[in-house]
Amino acid sequence: MAAVQDGSIEPEPENEIKTETSNEVLGNPGDASGGVPPTAPVAAEKPAAAATDSTERQTLLAVLQFLKKSKLFESEEILRREAGLLNEIGDSQGSGAGGAALGGGGGAEPESGDASSLLSRVAGAVATAQSANATPAPAKVTPVVTGGDDQPDVNVVLAAYSQQGDPVLYPVYYSGLKRFIDSVLDCHRAELSQVFYPLFVHMYLELVYNQYEKEAKAFFDKFHGDQECYYKDDLRILSGLTKKEHMKGNETLLDFRTSKFVLRISRDSYQLLKRHLQERQNNQIWNIIQEHLYIDIFDGMPRSKGQIDSMSGSLAGEAKREANKAKVFYGLLKEPEIEVPLDDEDEEAENEEGKPKKKKPKKDSTGSKSKKQDPNAPQQSRIPLPELKDSDKLDKIMNMKEATKRVRLGPESLPSICFYTFLNAYQGLTAVDFTDDSSLVAGGFADSTVRVWSVTPKKLRGVKTAGDLSLIDKDSDDVLERIMDEKTASESKNLYGHSGPVYGISFSPDRNYLLSCSEDATVRLWSLQTFTCLVGYKGHNYPVWDTQFSPYGYYFISGGHDRVARLWATDHYQPLRIFSGHLADITCTRFHPNSNYVATGSADRTIRLWDVLNGNCVRIFTGHKGPIHCLAFSPNGKFLASGATDGRVLLWDIGHGLMIGELKGHTDTVYALKFSRDGEILASGSMDNTVRLWDATKAFDDIETDDFTAATGHITLPENSQELLLGSYMTKSTPVIHLHFTRRNLLLGAGAYNP
Repeated sequence: MAAVQDGSIEPEPENEIKTETSNEVLGNPGDASGGVPPTAPVAAEKPAAAATDSTERQTLLAVLQFLKKSKLFESEEILRREAGLLNEIGDSQGSGAGGAALGGGGGAEPESGDASSLLSRVAGAVATAQSANATPAPAKVTPVVTGGDDQPDVNVVLAAYSQQGDPVLYPVYYSGLKRFIDSVLDCHRAELSQVFYPLFVHMYLELVYNQYEKEAKAFFDKFHGDQECYYKDDLRILSGLTKKEHMKGNETLLDFRTSKFVLRISRDSYQLLKRHLQERQNNQIWNIIQEHLYIDIFDGMPRSKGQIDSMSGSLAGEAKREANKAKVFYGLLKEPEIEVPLDDEDEEAENEEGKPKKKKPKKDSTGSKSKKQDPNAPQQSRIPLPELKDSDKLDKIMNMKEATKRVRLGPESLPSICFYTFLNAYQGLTAVDFTDDSSLVAGGFADSTVRVWSVTPKKLRGVKTAGDLSLIDKDSDDVLERIMDEKTASESKNLYGHSGPVYGISFSPDRNYLLSCSEDATVRLWSLQTFTCLVGYKGHNYPVWDTQFSPYGYYFISGGHDRVARLWATDHYQPLRIFSGHLADITCTRFHPNSNYVATGSADRTIRLWDVLNGNCVRIFTGHKGPIHCLAFSPNGKFLASGATDGRVLLWDIGHGLMIGELKGHTDTVYALKFSRDGEILASGSMDNTVRLWDATKAFDDIETDDFTAATGHITLPENSQELLLGSYMTKSTPVIHLHFTRRNLLLGAGAYNP
């Protein structure tokens, strides 16, 4: 179809041409462009069936003739072979077996005939269709100049789509279906009402495309108020499409037409709908349902309005149940065993007490996750991870020591919050990140700069010049300290290199590197030793909205306006994986704690979980009513939290592929989410200038998931947002765009003051 839409038929996709022909001939047997009288019903008697077979043969010969004229000999040969036609010069032999290749008329015997007479008959049919003002096809097709009068205009035969039925009757069809659904039992009404929105959109687009502009406007004005409130943004875009010309190049519209809208309906409700449409012989609605909708039927009780609403709202409907059935290894990888040496303070304390306490039990408590292999964890070697350097081991030891002093959080013990306000940020603060040890903070700005600050007394220093470095003893123990130039020490450093606003930044776990992504379609890797750009990764074609380092370093993920997420390695200038499937911009990206999976949130209002090993999409989560702007995995890897422009925070069970909680309270876009180090508290930050703390332990412990719920989506979310809310903290006038828990569970927040 792509080849036809661009206005030129390319040589490669011969299968696409064949499919288009098939759809046109078989999908609209009553269409004038096919040469069959418009009155011929779908389930016709033998004469009509014979006419259809004849049309198919004519179509096939016309396509072959066109391929031959265009010197696409290879495509012609493949089509002949698939259709069962003998490869004879001059097209002197036709075959009814062509119907088998094109999806119909498989039982017809091959017939021989004169190709020229057949082609002239097709040309006559085309002329008749044109004189009868045949409705235009939706695909833009460039007219082909033919050599003789007996050559058919094949592009009419290849028309992708045509108007079915009288446009004046569309409101009648829709009203009739609406009356029927309003009259059914309450238990079925909620499920069948899901059909209204996709049906309304496709009917409206069909009217606009076929240039029934007045009818389309009347149809929109009459029925747009019946749609669910969470589609109002989509309907606003739709209301601006009033002419055929407006539809060209509209990506949202293209997605809606090409991807099937998924509805999850119980078998009983589906049978009711099917019986009603067949009894009324309402072919127009039934054709739209079959062509543009995917109905995921399940056995069991119909779902309630609340259950449906909690899962609805995305651009393409709900996720298919099959999409969330793949096995996900959400467990954590086994940590390498590192001995934690006692520091001087601990030894002194023990000597003073006179009762030395062994540190080993504490070490075991912090490393208990790593002692046993989690049965849900992936194999250690499932994806190649970088080996630990000595500096990484030292950092892990520091992390373990900090963990022994960590504050245990809960409803009775809330974290202290330290908020970093960016004052006079006239450059426009767009992104913030903290290092894992909370020693550095970086900001991305709309003036294309990245700035790094030290939040400890230790200043930022660059490396000495090459001449000075040659004088240093490379074997000394403090060589890393000696290479730093004290003259360059300052509290902050500016990084220049992007040519557009910076939208996402991420520190590497070892604090040696910083990633930034920008409107200039690049991701840059900066050294925090030299404060210079090391690499510019070019793969995206449009602005890149977010990027994040893997928890183990080396890998990183980026996502942007091209709707594609890319997985990179720092030492490869091309992406290792490309994750394609979202229907709109990818607005946020996150690595799973075990680094085997990547989550992406999108403006299509879905979250997808991707397997890094093979690039497959293993989870699709729907339920948000607006573009998703932040994601956070729980420290144990079992759960995911997401925030969006609808002001809601949703909680997801990754293993079962289910929504398990909804946290309501924010009144504006949620831009920041972070779990505490032990996972007891979830902090959320929003454009409403508040930080809210939620009881994550209670939210996850109250959930009971079973196989039936996972199979059908009968999710009843507890209305307990107020019970789970532990605290709400207002900033003076600063939207919260980033949150971070230190290793001791102090909560850090950041945002730019908005006077």
